[in-house]
Amino acid sequence: MKITPSLFEAFLKCPTKCWLRSNSETPSGNTYAEWVQSQDESFRTTEKERLLAGTPPGESARSPAAENLKTAKWQFAVDIPVRSEFGSSRGDKVKTSPSENSQGILTSAATIEICLHAVERIPSAGRGQPAQFVPIRFIYRNKLTKDDKLLLAFDAFVLSEMLGSAVSLGKIIHGDDHVTLKVKTPALTGEVRKRLAKITALLANPAAPDLVLNRHCAECEFQTRCRKIAVEKDDLSLLAAMSAKERQKLRSKGIFTITQLSYTFRPHHRPKRQRDKREKYHHSLKALAIREQKIHIVGSPELKIEGTPVYLDVEGVPDRDFYYLIGVRIGHGDSAIQHSLWADTVADEGKIWREFLALLETVEQPVLIYYGSFEVTFLDQMKKRYPAQGENGTVLDRATSGAVNLLAFVYGQLYFPAHSNGLKDVAGLLGFLWPDPEGTGLNSIVWRRRWEESESPELQRKLFAYNSADCAACELLSTIFSQLPSPEKPENRTEAERFTFVVDHLTNPFSHPDWQTFVGALPELDPINQAAQWDYQRDRIYLRKKKQTKQEPRNAQIKKNPFCQADKVVAFPVNKVCPKCRRKSKHKRGKEACLLQDFLFGKSSVKRRTVKHEFQKFWCPNCKRTFGVDERFHSRQKFGWNLIALNYYMTMELGIPQQVVAKIFERLFNVSMPSGSGASLRTRVAAYYEETKRKLLERITSGSLVHADETKARKMGAAGYVWVFTNFNEVVYLNSESREAEVLLRVLKGFKGVLVSDFYAAYDSMDCPQQKCLIHLMRDLNNDVLANPYDEEFKQFVLDFASLLKPMIDTIDRHGLKRHFLNKHLKAVDQFYKNLGHKEFTSEPALSYKQRFEKNRDKLFTFLKHDGVPWNNNNAEHAIKAYTRRFRAISCGASTPKAMSENLILLSVCQTCKYMGVDFLDFLRSGEKDIHAFAESRRRGRHRLPTSAPEAAPVDAGK
Repeated sequence: MKITPSLFEAFLKCPTKCWLRSNSETPSGNTYAEWVQSQDESFRTTEKERLLAGTPPGESARSPAAENLKTAKWQFAVDIPVRSEFGSSRGDKVKTSPSENSQGILTSAATIEICLHAVERIPSAGRGQPAQFVPIRFIYRNKLTKDDKLLLAFDAFVLSEMLGSAVSLGKIIHGDDHVTLKVKTPALTGEVRKRLAKITALLANPAAPDLVLNRHCAECEFQTRCRKIAVEKDDLSLLAAMSAKERQKLRSKGIFTITQLSYTFRPHHRPKRQRDKREKYHHSLKALAIREQKIHIVGSPELKIEGTPVYLDVEGVPDRDFYYLIGVRIGHGDSAIQHSLWADTVADEGKIWREFLALLETVEQPVLIYYGSFEVTFLDQMKKRYPAQGENGTVLDRATSGAVNLLAFVYGQLYFPAHSNGLKDVAGLLGFLWPDPEGTGLNSIVWRRRWEESESPELQRKLFAYNSADCAACELLSTIFSQLPSPEKPENRTEAERFTFVVDHLTNPFSHPDWQTFVGALPELDPINQAAQWDYQRDRIYLRKKKQTKQEPRNAQIKKNPFCQADKVVAFPVNKVCPKCRRKSKHKRGKEACLLQDFLFGKSSVKRRTVKHEFQKFWCPNCKRTFGVDERFHSRQKFGWNLIALNYYMTMELGIPQQVVAKIFERLFNVSMPSGSGASLRTRVAAYYEETKRKLLERITSGSLVHADETKARKMGAAGYVWVFTNFNEVVYLNSESREAEVLLRVLKGFKGVLVSDFYAAYDSMDCPQQKCLIHLMRDLNNDVLANPYDEEFKQFVLDFASLLKPMIDTIDRHGLKRHFLNKHLKAVDQFYKNLGHKEFTSEPALSYKQRFEKNRDKLFTFLKHDGVPWNNNNAEHAIKAYTRRFRAISCGASTPKAMSENLILLSVCQTCKYMGVDFLDFLRSGEKDIHAFAESRRRGRHRLPTSAPEAAPVDAGK
């Protein structure tokens, strides 16, 4: 098999094109492709002669023998035939299909034959140093692409193989100004080898590769042949807007045709927060429009043009950034006036731009209307090259500020039964005809370049006609889009009535039938449907002439006892020590009493009582403050500490909404908790346990292990996040406005232990050993295997990882998280990564996970090197689940940031009690702030819970 530069260049554009050229397939014809080929040959011939003409006599050569290169004395040579071998004879690995061998197999050698455009010989720099050879390639275009550099690297690779020494530099001479670009070819050698391996495997297969249309098809000589086959197969690549990655994902699910894709469309209900945003583009809806041959409209698109429409279409030569024809259409229908502003040379470009601005000045409130991004680039470039000043600048700013890009209006809102949203496809579908069937953007470039050579009036007329037709097509689309039928006003179908539109709100057709809105076919059905909504068990049935007031059932009368008399009096012990300066005081300031509604806990009962708490107050001369009243009590409060403890036990521990708890207290205990009292009560309790949360966070960050995770929070006014930091005993929740790493770096500042987390990128900013959650990784792998059921290469990748991880889990199950027993698996990890580095995947998921594994190599198996480090993030996951189950239920919707932070303090205490095996209700009733001290006292049996007040040994002066 033989590989030539023609085949290598074709493979860079399309594997099918390479295979067809190698099998000498007859081209179907393409005007632009033929013109490009002639331009290449002409430029190459001209540049060779120019290069030789500038070389001193005797210093140049034509078609020298490749075998004599090392002994050559010339400076420049052209048309040098070079031959080399690639494949098994040289030890090169050529990879075939993934199902055969993921490691790559050796096939027969391929012969590479090229004719170098030119070679520059640089004499030896000294004794023992060989002469250097620089390959030169000629390209007619002014702008180069990566493929051009790869072609030069291909020349350098073959030349280096033949010489047996490295070729470190190459040159490209290109464009009208004969610009020379120097390219360091060794950086591209690896890419060239990969492409050669794929070409060898492609040519060794007698069957043609899978046909895939791409952007190069418009420039290919096999365009007609390939498109005909794609249409017959109904191939997905016909959808121009679909990327190769999206197409591969669909194929991995068994979807290969547009018809199959059309059946996957499922309308959905958009959340309120996204209703102001444009709907994303649905390839499945595009496929549905093609299958049904109907135009589908999403939402309620409205095209508003406030001013006089000016339809704009520009022709240019992208290779030279030169705009030579500005088409302007002003008016409607037969009365429209078409202006064609023509530039003979680049110097005339500024002249036609000024003429364009002068035209805009004659229009009242001009609004530019165009189709696509080419005109957007044109306007931006012209503003920079020829800045408009004065009145011209004002008119231009006004015209461009309200400019309408019809393609942007179509995208995501209008789905036409055409494979692309190009102007030719959309306007042609609506009945517009171009005067010349061969009029395309690429052919206009050919016409312009040929006009520059001949100045033929016929070519100029063809360009004028093509440009004017594009302007007229924009006018037609603008007229139709402005008359689209609206879902709210379906009767507005004047000009658009001759087209079939399907208005689709993306509502779910599979919703429960009982919840669907009833739409009566006859007006007589509407009152019957309204009657079906009456409550027959509660309301009388009769013809209703006016709106009736529904009577609420009378609630059972609950006898309310006054709380003016105390059932129990608790005198707190006198404390003369100032809590701030720790000095004793002898200055009494009288007594203070708090009459509170509270609960008395028995062994198997809870009773409601009115409890009077008495405190002796003192005055501190040093601090100038009064003290003596416990911080949990004050004269304005209404509820005792036992009642508060039970309230937050039911909300935080049991997950009962606050409103439901209030109803329970009112019905069973005759304790009324107004809705407004919850906020002040929460603030007071959260402030009391703020110190508890701070100590928990200190214990977590001072340890050797931290689990971290985050989730979204529903807050009023803005989005928020909740971060959780935990170990095996303590849990702390923190509220944050963002998901950035700022919170993480602030909380874990100075932490040098092991951080266990998921794969969120913010955790990578931590300067400490990390263990990524392997359960997250396994879930992702499993989901992608299910999403790609036919990807055998990726399945084998997942099986290899499962085989590596399973023995580790068995060791943990037998010996626990002990480094002594887990160290033996480090060799298997090194071998796994060694094998992974040698594999070259073609599957998109496999390539993606290979990069993911290599990026996180030092973070996936940290648990093998430490004692007590888990391989998953279950502790943080459990804490997050506790938040989602309880906090989101009791918050009853979005919370304010202040309420969020206060609730998270109480949830931190609750979850820590659960992790440590401490009863949350008992801890709240005790009045303790240190959970560890309370747990220790309970273990020793020294802590007795009071019946009413949380202080030990109160003086009972009650009944």
